[in-house]
Amino acid sequence: MSGSAEDAERTPGRLAALLIDASAEAVSAAGGYAAGVYLCSGTPGLLRLAVLEGLPGPLFRPWWRVHVDRPFPVADSYRLGVEVVLPNATETMRRYPQFAAGLPFQFGSLYVPVASRSAVYGVLTVLRPSASDATELLPVRERMAQVAQELGSALRALAGGDASAVSWDGGPLCVRPPAGRPPTGRVGRFAWDPVAGVMTADERLNVVLDAASGKADGTAETFAQALAPGDAERILAALREAAGGRTPALPLYVRAPDGALRLVEVWGPHDDSAPFGAATVRGVVLEPGPGAVADAAADLLPEGVFCLDRVGTVVYANPHAARLLRRPRTELLGRTLWEGVPWLNQPAVEDHLRGALLSPDPVHFHVRRPSAQGRESTGPSVEGDLLAMSVYPGRDLLTCTLRPGHRMAAGPAGLPDAPGSPETVGAPSLSPLYRPIVLAIALTEAVTARQVSAVVMRELLPAFGGRRLAIYLLQERHLYLAWETGFPKGFLAPFDGVGLDKRLPGVETLTTGRPLFFDSMQQLADAYPGIALDATEGARAFLPLIASGRAVGSCILGFDRPRSFSTEERTVLTAMAGLIAHAMEKAQRYESEAALARGLQQALLPRRLSQHPLVETAGRYLPGTQGMEVGGDWYDVVAAGDGLALVIGDVQGHGVQAAATMGQLRSAVRAFALGDRPPDEVMSGTNRLLIDLDAGLFASCCYIRLDPATGVAQAAVAGHLPPLLRRPDGRTHVVDLPGGVVLGVDPQAQYPVAELRMEPGAVLALYTDGLVERPGADIDDGISALRVALAKAGAPGVGRGGRALGGVADRLTVTARHTADRPDDIALLLATRRAMPPHRT
Repeated sequence: MSGSAEDAERTPGRLAALLIDASAEAVSAAGGYAAGVYLCSGTPGLLRLAVLEGLPGPLFRPWWRVHVDRPFPVADSYRLGVEVVLPNATETMRRYPQFAAGLPFQFGSLYVPVASRSAVYGVLTVLRPSASDATELLPVRERMAQVAQELGSALRALAGGDASAVSWDGGPLCVRPPAGRPPTGRVGRFAWDPVAGVMTADERLNVVLDAASGKADGTAETFAQALAPGDAERILAALREAAGGRTPALPLYVRAPDGALRLVEVWGPHDDSAPFGAATVRGVVLEPGPGAVADAAADLLPEGVFCLDRVGTVVYANPHAARLLRRPRTELLGRTLWEGVPWLNQPAVEDHLRGALLSPDPVHFHVRRPSAQGRESTGPSVEGDLLAMSVYPGRDLLTCTLRPGHRMAAGPAGLPDAPGSPETVGAPSLSPLYRPIVLAIALTEAVTARQVSAVVMRELLPAFGGRRLAIYLLQERHLYLAWETGFPKGFLAPFDGVGLDKRLPGVETLTTGRPLFFDSMQQLADAYPGIALDATEGARAFLPLIASGRAVGSCILGFDRPRSFSTEERTVLTAMAGLIAHAMEKAQRYESEAALARGLQQALLPRRLSQHPLVETAGRYLPGTQGMEVGGDWYDVVAAGDGLALVIGDVQGHGVQAAATMGQLRSAVRAFALGDRPPDEVMSGTNRLLIDLDAGLFASCCYIRLDPATGVAQAAVAGHLPPLLRRPDGRTHVVDLPGGVVLGVDPQAQYPVAELRMEPGAVLALYTDGLVERPGADIDDGISALRVALAKAGAPGVGRGGRALGGVADRLTVTARHTADRPDDIALLLATRRAMPPHRT
């Protein structure tokens, strides 16, 4: 094999080692519960969790993939290239409500981009105990930034010129805390074949024994010596007893070479279906640390007690816990809880375990134990009876207690039940993506039909493994396609605009109000003979969109393969359809109001600007494309005596009220300007008018009266952004003007007047914040970028009318025009002064 081929083969191993080391460093630096690294994947715009240290991977499956455009902290850190610091749950809920809804627990978290000079690879994240505020985490942030920087440099060296070398497309590597941590609760399994004399240990036991030299494997004698040199004979005696069919007395405590206690449990003979082949004696070694004596005492307790490590492995279970869980201790110890007790794989139980892993407070709940029918029971045989379960967090272990439900000790009022049923036992959980609250919170940020559809595609489809989505909206008794994804091109076109009299599942689910579920396309074809089908054989769900008794439309979910829908899934999908319907109804109202506001605003904005032989002006307005799409930005040029008034303003808010208020302010400013009132009087008079209107809104404004003959300009500012001035030689600077408070706040506000001078060929730029403000960036950086762009735009041509200056305006707004999602509207007004023509005699 060539050297390059060897390198390619080793790259995944080196990548994993780098990520695991960085996660361990992050946990140590932050005093955290857990850490992980997200990397870019082969799917554009998708980050995948590559490593998760200190938490059970299956419990956090919904966070294995994150789209970079989602309002999640890891996505913002990657997309914006900034640290995201969430010191506590309150700050998390304030800034990232969707993320907090999925993990509503008391913990803090930090997110740092992993990058080099040439690329952003992903995000390093750590979960830790809550802090009072971000300042408390300054030392942690510095160390995390250093770890992320070192990881970025290492990934750059690993990648060379191949970015795919550091991408990740599988599930995460779930790793235990570093071996250097206190050995509390570590467990390993072994098997011994007394005939062949071969002892086999698993990887966990090698960690417990620190068996780098391989002493854990081999013969029973070498195993016993490695485990406890002073107690080797006791261990060998227990192994021989088990091989002879006698169960040794439990527990068997021995001393490690360093004097620490170790617990050994041995069972035999056993069937050969478990790992380790045909060995007839099996056992576990637990290194319980300081809690060993407590474990021995817990064996005698009348209630069930078991312990889990940070990745969900059962490291201790007393006999009563085994009886209540109806599982032999041999099937519990050394296995994850959901492997050892499959019927605990329930969404509510998972949620409580997540809470105990991430927050300091114990959790108490009920869980329904399935019937013991059909299997040997080691405990009470009560059909579907309840168990009272409590989970007590610890840094290294979770301690869990169990009691029969009718014997539950008094605890906090209103302890939540954890419903479960035998029909869902062993089924993979979709929690918390099953939660309607997550979709509901996501939908609160969507205000157009397009945004609602995008949220449904992003939040709902992954939760149920769907690949296709279509949303139809009802208009005049016909269903029109509003959104589709995943279907073959043109396949849905014949169904666009169908009437409510057609016998189609998308129509009937709306007219009857009942969801329709089909496990396969064949089942759909049998129910609707002759219906057009696409090439897949997958399942389909047709959901009615009904809000407050009003029909809104229908939603279709498509799957690539046949599947059945459980009762729980049908219930949740029906509930989610109601949420989608309400969001769509709200979106339709918003879009109707937006259309009205756009028409109003277009009527209020100037159709043409006042002109002067010595002054060229050009204005541009771009509406926002999120939310109501229109706001209160305006600009104007008004004849003021023998001069010109240049005006720009921004009314707070969006929608009809903002547009109407803008129109009133524009009319007021025009009236004052036409009377050639001084700039301070224009601002003061407009301020009092806005207060008298009692609209509940405020506005910023910049008013400049320019004398075209001399170039002298007088300016008054009410809380507006400073103008930019490009001199004829190309030098461009921010015009620092004194100003007053925004209009509509203080009836006694004063607006000082400042003077500036425009030379012939100079360009004055007035603008609103939508042109310079970006999420996560300082507005001063946006103003600086606009200043640079104005300097590079060049001087307007002479003698070309307004088109030359209009070209400059186009160049300054080109990026905004090509931005699909503008969060705010934009107004820009440019003015340039021509030189006086030579006087002729």
